[in-house]
Amino acid sequence: MLNQVTLEVKGMSCGHCVKSVETSVGNLDGVEQVKVYLESGKVDVSFEEDKVTLAKIKETIDEQGYDVQ
Repeated sequence: MLNQVTLEVKGMSCGHCVKSVETSVGNLDGVEQVKVYLESGKVDVSFEEDKVTLAKIKETIDEQGYDVQ
């Protein structure tokens, strides 16, 4: 089942930040789509709950050096 979530992420400030988050989260098995909105600090993620957990997605963003709310 596909799940859609919007996360608030602090610390993203440039195009590199966007690419870092979109690439790292997008590479997770089960993630269908990742879209970063730099101006609002939001990240939309569509993922399959039976393949990847929300906790794993947050952990992946955190590992890139950003603070997930």
